[in-house]
Amino acid sequence: MADKLKITLVKSTIGAIPKQRATVEALGLNKLHKTVEMPDNAAVRGMIQKVRHLVKVEEI
Repeated sequence: MADKLKITLVKSTIGAIPKQRATVEALGLNKLHKTVEMPDNAAVRGMIQKVRHLVKVEEI
């Protein structure tokens, strides 16, 4: 496992269900192509799994 994950929002949340929108917002992503660095842990991995079709993830 890597120390951190680089998460980028690559698809809009306009058509997503409200729960997915809330998950994207909780990850700190509010604009398209915005990138955040999050710790690599089970909680963050679970959030990414729920919105995997909207984000791109890279291990740092």
